Amino acid sequence: MKSRSESLIRLKKFQVDEKRRQVAQIEMMIADFERMASELDQQIEIEHTKTGINDVAHFAYSTFAKAALTRRDNLLASANDMKSKLEAAQDALAEALEDLKKVELLDQREHQRERDEQNKIEQAEYDEVARLRFRRQ
Repeated sequence: MKSRSESLIRLKKFQVDEKRRQVAQIEMMIADFERMASELDQQIEIEHTKTGINDVAHFAYSTFAKAALTRRDNLLASANDMKSKLEAAQDALAEALEDLKKVELLDQREHQRERDEQNKIEQAEYDEVARLRFRRQ
């Protein structure tokens, strides 16, 4: 029984670690998307300053700025999509942690039962020794 509960705990710990890695990976992706969008914002501002045209609808608006705006918007949309995936991954992590805690508690209870049983056996042996000594006197 010990090896089964230990392997189950190992499995649950592995699952928790995997969920943590997924959460961290998604967080890094969101941060990267937001960082790249911020860099594009800076490039767009530089382009606006160079050309003097801030109006996207203007006929002479910079092609580079239009492309950068589109790319930035796509990055921000991707970041928002990843945020919903992050919430799902965090929920899965919380669930995996709960499962691990349950398995660990069951394992602790089992070990406590084994210790209690061992203590009963030892106490019965001590009682038997005491009884034999008392009869000899």
